[in-house]
Amino acid sequence: MTRTSAATTSTTRGPQPESIEAIEKVALELFRERGFEETPVEDIAATAGISRRTFFRYFGSKNDVLFGNFEFLLEDFEEWLTSESDDRPMFDVIADATMRFNRVHSDGPAAHRERMELILHTPALRANAALRNAEWLAVVARYAARRMDASPDDLGPQLAGHVALGAASAAYEQWMRDDASDLDGLVHRAFSMVQALPDLAVTEPVRATAAVEPHAPEAAPDA
Repeated sequence: MTRTSAATTSTTRGPQPESIEAIEKVALELFRERGFEETPVEDIAATAGISRRTFFRYFGSKNDVLFGNFEFLLEDFEEWLTSESDDRPMFDVIADATMRFNRVHSDGPAAHRERMELILHTPALRANAALRNAEWLAVVARYAARRMDASPDDLGPQLAGHVALGAASAAYEQWMRDDASDLDGLVHRAFSMVQALPDLAVTEPVRATAAVEPHAPEAAPDA
């Protein structure tokens, strides 16, 4: 999601993050009560105390509403990555940045879980999520490129981006399956495992085979 997809509230500034988040919270409550498909934009706008036209100044469509503040968070994500010391292991920095980026702090764990369940289980929102994931990956690749002294399109930075997205996704999926789990702990554990993958592989033991005694050739029959 990009800010340019929605009209701005003035000639110089777009919708403010606080306003976007307020509408998102209203929408999340309605989606919980009625379901995503059963909740029209008009009901979200009315409950939020805004007009339908104002809603579309903030969001391109209903499919965008749970990603409304994504661009703001992505900018903060990239700025934070850029500000961190290069003395730290790269994936440690990305793990910390991932937790800064996600919405668990502003949503609260329960609401954030509901948000993610909607995104993962609603086909239209999964499609939007794939686009946002690509933008997130591109930021990680730019950061990795700087650390590797390479181009963001080179194999190394692209691999780092895909690995980071995989680690974050695996941690999220584990968190979604276990209500008692801690997302921060899972994210950092996943990124630690990425760096230790060669040591985690289990080598299949070589099966011992019994030595076979060579057979003496049979004597040729008498002529």
